[in-house]
Amino acid sequence: MKLPVFPLSHRFPTVKRLTTLGLATTFLAVSSLAVAAEQESSLARGGLLYDKWFKVVGAAKPTADHPAYPKDKKSAGKASANWRCKECHGWDYRGAAGAYSSGSHFSGIKGIDGMQGADPAKVVALLKDPVHGYGDKLSAEDLSALALFVSQGQIDMDRYIDRASKQPKGDAARGAAYFNTVCAHCHGEDGLQPKEMVPFGKQMGNPWEVMHKIMNGQPDEKMPALRAFDHQIAADIMAHMATLPQKR
Repeated sequence: MKLPVFPLSHRFPTVKRLTTLGLATTFLAVSSLAVAAEQESSLARGGLLYDKWFKVVGAAKPTADHPAYPKDKKSAGKASANWRCKECHGWDYRGAAGAYSSGSHFSGIKGIDGMQGADPAKVVALLKDPVHGYGDKLSAEDLSALALFVSQGQIDMDRYIDRASKQPKGDAARGAAYFNTVCAHCHGEDGLQPKEMVPFGKQMGNPWEVMHKIMNGQPDEKMPALRAFDHQIAADIMAHMATLPQKR
């Protein structure tokens, strides 16, 4: 007499449960990656808003100084400058304790580095308070993106840039491959395009700004944001940029 053959999962229910569990685990892992990727896009938008929010949202340039900007500092009277988050808090996010501890951009205002890991809802509340004054200038979605950037999107610049020498901690040869395949289409292999831009070689005088823009893009421009990739790629690109011409 020939016995009927049942599927393995029928004969061994545990196998079925383990198979289902494995599929579920795989699905959750893929879903988590998708969620992480989507968060990266929000972080990049937050980085753009941190740079020049009015360009990102298509608003007119501010004409009155930011209420919290000191009246005795260099950017007083330049509302389109002092309403930018980066003007007070710096491209390295450390404010008066970082690259803006002196020079024309010194404001004496602390950085946002102390807000790393903070509850984004708390950051939104700070952005909307009278000191910061963004409640009537940014949508709820943009406030959330900017708050997420402050909480989770800051880059440890000292890991990729030597603070004393301003030299990127990257590999110029690897950076050339990235630059020539990702950046050169718009900027040319010599980094001299478009003509109205400062040559890339000269931009390396402020590597923190360059790093921020490589990671998040340029406000109101079709520049790709490389935030979702290994951050070392940005450092490698900058190492190559440091070898490019400083003038046309």
